[in-house]
Amino acid sequence: MTIAISTSLQSSFSDAVTRTREALANQGFGILTEIDMKSTLKAKLGEDMEDYLILGACNPPLAHRAVNIDRQIGLLLPCNVIVRTDPADNTQVLVEAMDPQLLVQVTGESGLQTVADEVKAKLRAAIETIARTHD
Repeated sequence: MTIAISTSLQSSFSDAVTRTREALANQGFGILTEIDMKSTLKAKLGEDMEDYLILGACNPPLAHRAVNIDRQIGLLLPCNVIVRTDPADNTQVLVEAMDPQLLVQVTGESGLQTVADEVKAKLRAAIETIARTHD
């Protein structure tokens, strides 16, 4: 099992971020957190890196169901979605969403399976929309 659902775009970074936000919103996800790794590492360590944004995405009804099954699941929420320039090819932007099946694997809580399946379907639909709307 891979840890991500992903696509690669030949796009500007800002366009990929906009498309990602829209696709997630269309699947019922809000962005709870946003970490700009490029600017954070530059400010804190003086290190340069490619554009790299971590979005903490949450679908409230599904998060609520998951927390009702396992209160500790909050340690693994929200679902991280990364938008980043490919360091091997700066004309490509990668959009990667955490595979929610990891929640079931990490916790061993079989009751989370149906929630993880629904979250995965929504994240996959968002990623597919990003890829499709780019072409």
